[in-house]
Amino acid sequence: MKKESKKPLRIFYSDFATSPYPSHFCSVIMRAVLFFFTVWCEMLSERRASIILLVATVLAAWGWIFSKEAILGLPPFGFIGLRFIAASLCLMPFCFSQLKRVERGNLIRAGGVGSILACALLCWIYAMSVSTSLGEGAFIMSLSMLIVPPIAWLLFKQRPPRIFWVSMPIAVAGLALLSLGGVGWQLSPSQIWFLLAALFLATHFNFNSQYAKSIPALVLTSVQLFVTGVIALAASLLTETWPESVPTSIWGWFTLSVLVATSLRYLMQTLGQKGASAANAAIIMILEPVWTVILSVVWYHEAMPAHKIAGCTLILASLLIYRGSEPLRRLLRSK
Repeated sequence: MKKESKKPLRIFYSDFATSPYPSHFCSVIMRAVLFFFTVWCEMLSERRASIILLVATVLAAWGWIFSKEAILGLPPFGFIGLRFIAASLCLMPFCFSQLKRVERGNLIRAGGVGSILACALLCWIYAMSVSTSLGEGAFIMSLSMLIVPPIAWLLFKQRPPRIFWVSMPIAVAGLALLSLGGVGWQLSPSQIWFLLAALFLATHFNFNSQYAKSIPALVLTSVQLFVTGVIALAASLLTETWPESVPTSIWGWFTLSVLVATSLRYLMQTLGQKGASAANAAIIMILEPVWTVILSVVWYHEAMPAHKIAGCTLILASLLIYRGSEPLRRLLRSK
């Protein structure tokens, strides 16, 4: 176990040493954070790993707030473009030597998967720009995990597990309650865009799972983030008007979204999953929309009528049934 735990550190440091990037302050900080969390994670107990995952879900929820605040002064597509290009450049020094060894065909595939991610995020940020309820959007986005099985069935002939057919009707009932308004059931434009984003995200998840088997994780992530950023910037230049000046506070929200909600969040999520059991990880990661609802109510004073609370509760229950049932059965069998 000790040899395996040291190997990732040697890989990261060798990649960093051969990187063409200068050893500036940001690189030193990123390296120090990576070293601290990697070493700490190697000594983690199950409880500490679970706490790290819990913090990762809170950071993900704050990412909704950071993004909503940032697009008050930046065009939405432009914000996604700058955010993901910056995030990819933060990762590039750690995978540059691996990137040079990856076959061109695999790089093209990684870029293709990144284009699907770009579609998901462009739909998501547009939905956020026209939405009046972030918490509701977070729960709709969480449905992407339930959309993954039917897309896998369609694309790769992988039949959904039986528990999917139990959880899916509950999720549909929850979505129906969310769309219940004063004039009956009607999906708002933001809900439709959030649903499209969830559909693209589920498609991305399927292709990403396939290509992750043959492409190093850091390379795959870095290329996808970069392609997403380029596509988003292109969409912004074609469809959006940039302001003549951007307030300093907006750049502050942008920086938080890149460093905290993207880089640090995914780092903590990866390290937490390394030390936590599948059962705990599956349940904890469902908490992101819950925190998002709490933050949106506190930060924006969003109203949550009874039918929306009921809808969110049903969606949460469907996710708990789908993602928690199998790990829980394994845990009970082991005892």
